[in-house]
Amino acid sequence: MQESATTIAIAPDQPAPRLLEKAVVGAGARVGELAEADALIWTGKPRDFPSTLPASVRWAQLPAAGIEDFFDAGVFTAHPAVQFTSAAGAFSHSVAEHALMLLLAGVRYLPEQLRATSWQQREFFPHVGSLRGKTVTIVGAGGIGRALIPMLTPLGAHVIAVNRSGRPVSGDNIPAGVETVPTDQLARVWSHTDHVVVAAPATAQTRHLIGADELSRLKPSSWVINVARGSLIDTDALVDALTGNSIGGAGLDVTDPEPLPDGHPLWTLPNAIITPHDSNPPQLRLAAFADHVGANVARFVAGEPLEAIIDTARGY
Repeated sequence: MQESATTIAIAPDQPAPRLLEKAVVGAGARVGELAEADALIWTGKPRDFPSTLPASVRWAQLPAAGIEDFFDAGVFTAHPAVQFTSAAGAFSHSVAEHALMLLLAGVRYLPEQLRATSWQQREFFPHVGSLRGKTVTIVGAGGIGRALIPMLTPLGAHVIAVNRSGRPVSGDNIPAGVETVPTDQLARVWSHTDHVVVAAPATAQTRHLIGADELSRLKPSSWVINVARGSLIDTDALVDALTGNSIGGAGLDVTDPEPLPDGHPLWTLPNAIITPHDSNPPQLRLAAFADHVGANVARFVAGEPLEAIIDTARGY
């Protein structure tokens, strides 16, 4: 069999995970040194990304869906001739499952049950409910949002999907009846929203997308779930809303600041669930990333458009 003419480097310079090597070879390319490579699969931190790349490198695959740290590190401005792709969509199912877990835990008042140290039954919990017949607004209907929608609708929830364009969310698993709203009309959804899931990218435009005004329009039973980036929610406003019980609660896999410091009010509020940014745990992450790499390498070898191309003007 003739060896592939397409060479992919996997860096940093450490033994490449076998799953990534297999993904590259299985997609019709060969693994080689960066000096001779046509493309780079980067597995390291943003600050360690090479300041120079060989002229032969035309594409670089980044390991994360959120790439704001790569902007901060100046990676894209340093390599204007290289096409970059993120891992957006690679981890969608895992993160969507985590979002659903946080939402169901909140709606069923699980935090109080988990803290209990004795058998206590109450006749009435004021905010215990169901997702059946409720409206869940997903702010950021990208890969995570599209994975979450078919998890919610079998439970009887109505979904409002918010995206940048306002184009209807579509896909093989997307059921009929999903309402789509453009981001610039987000204000009109709050009056008929029961719960919110935040899954949008972190950009200058999405910072504090949900603040005091948005939280004040939600219901006393509403749960706010964030599996995107902490900066999308105004933390001080959220703490005020949780302390005053103006919303039902918050389930946060990401926070601002992050890591959330010891002693922060969110740790002790009874209506807050905090998980340490592990909606995409390591034991699931590498396999999902390898699948994404394999799909993109196959496209690169065939000269087809790549998945999750980064638009540096938009910030994701």
